[in-house]
Order: sequence, then C-alpha cells, then structure tokens
Amino acid sequence: MFKSSLSVLASLFCCLLPTAFAEAHCPGNVASVHVRHIQGSITIAPVEINHTGPYDFMVDTGSQITTLEPRLASELHLRTEGTAGIIGVGSHATTTYAHLDLIEIGQHAVAKPVAFVQDISHLQASDPRIRGVLGGDILRHFDVLLDQDKNLLCLDSEGIMQGLVRGERIPLATPPTGDGSGSVAEPLIAEVHLSRLPNRALYLLIDSGANVPYLCDSSRGSAPSIGGRAMHVSSDNGPGRDFIVLPAQDMQIGSSVVRQISFVSPIGHRTEKLNVDGMLPTGLFRRVYISYLNKFIVLEAWQSPNRETTWP
Repeated sequence: MFKSSLSVLASLFCCLLPTAFAEAHCPGNVASVHVRHIQGSITIAPVEINHTGPYDFMVDTGSQITTLEPRLASELHLRTEGTAGIIGVGSHATTTYAHLDLIEIGQHAVAKPVAFVQDISHLQASDPRIRGVLGGDILRHFDVLLDQDKNLLCLDSEGIMQGLVRGERIPLATPPTGDGSGSVAEPLIAEVHLSRLPNRALYLLIDSGANVPYLCDSSRGSAPSIGGRAMHVSSDNGPGRDFIVLPAQDMQIGSSVVRQISFVSPIGHRTEKLNVDGMLPTGLFRRVYISYLNKFIVLEAWQSPNRETTWP
C-alpha cells in the first residue's frame, strides 16, 4: 500500500509547479467540485463524512486508502478496529483504522469505506484546515478529472466524460520486478523515459499528493545517478533530509514529451524498496483524466505537447 506524499519537501518546492485560476464546469455537465490548491499543485476538496462537514481533504491519487486526522476521528466518535502498516515511496508507518458510514464529495457518495486514523501534522503545517486525505479507495469508484487550470475535481460514475476527452490514452503500467517477472500494479503507475536515461524505462506513480517529481531506489534497481546538486531540506518534526536535485531533462510519457523536468532523489535514506521508481506529480499537468476502470490516463501538459489533446 502506497502513501507517497513527502512532507519534508513541501516548503521547498512550492514554486516548482504552475497554477491558474478560473471558474468552469466539468465536461458533459458532470457535477463539479470546486477545489483549491496548496504548494502550487496539491488539490484540496470539500468532503462530508457521516453527514457532517464539509471538511478540507487533500486529494491523493498516490494513496490507496483514505485518512482522517485523530481529532476528526474523535469528533465523529469513530471506533478503531485494528492496526495496519502503510508502506510508501519514502515512508513507512503503522496506524489504526475504522469504518465510516458515508463519505460524500459533491453529489457523489460512497458507503461504508475504511479510513485510516493517522497524524497529518506534516500537511497541516502547510494548511491547518486540512482534516484528512481522500485516497484511491474512494476515487476508484469514478472516472476522475483533475483540472488544475480551472480548479475543478470532476467525478463521473457513468462514463460521460470518457467520450468527451480526446487525447492519447496512456495505459497504466505493470512494472517488472527485480527478477524480471510481472507484479501486481498500483492503479496509477505510468512508464516514462527520461532524456538522460535513454535506455531505461522508469515506472512512476501518478501522484496528486506530491508536489515535486521524485526518483528513488526500487525493487528493480537504484535511483538513477546522473549528477546534480545537493540540497538539505529542514523539517519541523526531525532533522530533515538530504536530496540531489537532478539536472533538468525531457520526459516522454506515451507519445508526448514534457520538457525540462527537474527530479529530486534522496541521499543516504533507505526505506523498503517498492516496485515503482518514484512519483510524478499531477501538478505537472494542466489536466489529468484518470479511468480507474479502463486503466488509462489522458494528460494535458502546461506547456504544449507534441501531440494534440482536446478538452471540452
């Protein structure tokens, strides 16, 4: 199970990704959820739980499970039912979980979801209004459009948007493990190629809970070593972390090329190795359309791609 948001990077890279603001509606008149952004790219949506709220939740495609802060769990009188481990890109933790009666995002509702109860002070340091994280266990019930340009979250349970979004359908990937065999794919993994690593495919988690492109050691090998400058990122909750900021390079995803992307990679920090090579923030793209059911994504970059993508 992935939980991939890197809190220690939040304050450093807030200006890496662009943002824009406009009022609009979802394609096909799908019910619109108007959202806001922090750190230039991370989406915050209003969520109702057990007919209370709304509460501000971070939308995190890189997490498989929804999370509530302990204080909100107490206010909702939730009864924890056990413990579970969370293994992520650059993180590992153990926490408790509970069942909710209902979670609602705009006009959409999911009954009886499981939620982790976990400290999220690292997120609240950036925005104290955040009460939880909306994960893939909720998002997978819909086709999802993250429209950062128009500040919209579009959730579609009827497939209405799929015929209106025209662009390359990039299939979600199943990364090979270190021994060359296939493995069960995290729902949102894409194969990419970097210009400075022309002979190596990388498998990155498409992650709306991250705000910087990130490469790490995986079960398939070490993080790419192509030089770069060292940087220390301080933390309010510990000694901080050391990173290498890799030289900017072009990234091919599907048939499109996104120009001059700067990835970071940790120095001297080892966690359990996963079957992904890192994270790709959705904030790199103006719009991200995700079909959980049909296992593909459509991307529109902030800069003009070399292939056409049309959005209503």
